[in-house]
Amino acid sequence: MIDLRIKNLSGNTRRGFLKFTSAVGAAFALDRSEVLNVIADSGGSALADEAACAKRNRSIHVVAGDGGFAWFQLLWPHTEIAKAQNDGFAFHAPGEAKDASDTDRPFVFAPETPWQSMSKLRRISAYMAGQNETHDPQPTTASNVGGGISMLAASAALNSALPSLLPVIGVTPFNFGNAPGQPQVTTVGNPDGMVDLFNSAASKQILAAGSDAANYEAYYKAFLSLGRAASRPTVQRQLRITKASANFLGKNLATQLQPTDLDLARYGVDGGTPNKLRNIAYTFITAVNAFKMGLTNSVILPAMRDDPHGAFADMNTLRSTVATLGKMFDELMNDLQSVTDPACAGKSLADGTVITIHGDTPKDPRDRGGWPDGTPNNSNWLYVYGAGYTKTGWFGGVRAGGGVDGFDPKTGNDVPNQASSMTAPAANAAVLYAITQGDMVAVNQYYNGGSIAGIVNEQLI
Repeated sequence: MIDLRIKNLSGNTRRGFLKFTSAVGAAFALDRSEVLNVIADSGGSALADEAACAKRNRSIHVVAGDGGFAWFQLLWPHTEIAKAQNDGFAFHAPGEAKDASDTDRPFVFAPETPWQSMSKLRRISAYMAGQNETHDPQPTTASNVGGGISMLAASAALNSALPSLLPVIGVTPFNFGNAPGQPQVTTVGNPDGMVDLFNSAASKQILAAGSDAANYEAYYKAFLSLGRAASRPTVQRQLRITKASANFLGKNLATQLQPTDLDLARYGVDGGTPNKLRNIAYTFITAVNAFKMGLTNSVILPAMRDDPHGAFADMNTLRSTVATLGKMFDELMNDLQSVTDPACAGKSLADGTVITIHGDTPKDPRDRGGWPDGTPNNSNWLYVYGAGYTKTGWFGGVRAGGGVDGFDPKTGNDVPNQASSMTAPAANAAVLYAITQGDMVAVNQYYNGGSIAGIVNEQLI
């Protein structure tokens, strides 16, 4: 039966109801369709429609400071560097790279490049962006939208339209930056802290709803409907005893977020895996679980941070590290593809999640000896998985002869000798375009540059 107090909710209170109902449904492990049915029964079809298919995507942002960004150019190398077959270049597999046949711009696969066997929509967009920020644990120039606006903060502002308990969670260190409308970022000191977070956060958020007694009563009746939908005697007993106990909710959420030993094994993690890799796997697994339950919309994590100057002196360890890193991204995409997007029943999380990777210095792609921190023309770049909304392949790049090209955002064509700092705003506007599922009006709230038609897909294919 429709409750008019719920049907007539508006503004923050309306969003709060959707947030809490989604979270409780997740705690009861309900299918998203069952949650939507309860919302429709409680607040009408319009409210259910609002919860059913939001026009925003979630995001995972990998920030590789302290030199650790260099590892990622071994997964997604510059085309001329990988194809040069020069064993002095900082590419670990000379002669083993192969051309990608389905990207919009030239691109090559290293042996460990993730997502090779998947749809062409599962490809990386690689944009020259920012400048070298050697040894900075919180790099920012490659994530700059322009005008003092950070891509991390703008992404969180845009995808906070999705209902969640905590809009953005960041594992320190990182520089969140600023953007109009940005939500408060919730920080934790390590990946394990993401799981612990919800024991307290769920309690505080749910109890806060009780400040308005009338709304809380209406919410509670909807929560009881979720309990009935779960059809679990143990859940119903708990509800009768605790009357939507926040403690129960918090424990249930933390249990479902926790990566299992089997999860970690799938990601290639065992007792001998270095923490720099284990932490990435743990965060990826927890992020997917949190997205699945509608608990957060954006996760920021540091990565590697090991300044690998001597990596090429031990090729066995290097190849093992690159293989594990690639496997983690493969398993992340497998997990995202296997989960229905809680904000849209017709899509998977892989269709509704954007991934970015940026860092302080990618190191010199043309010199493996000591893998120097300096980059040709002080260049840097940004990797983006745009879920089909960005054109794929390399836009600009480091050339085998040492030159560096940028790109024209309007056409996507290379621009010889252009500084990578010039194209950071356009590259990050492409990220926001993917976050908003192609809503350029929303992007232009943050981006004041020209056309980006040459680097994004105006319609999915």
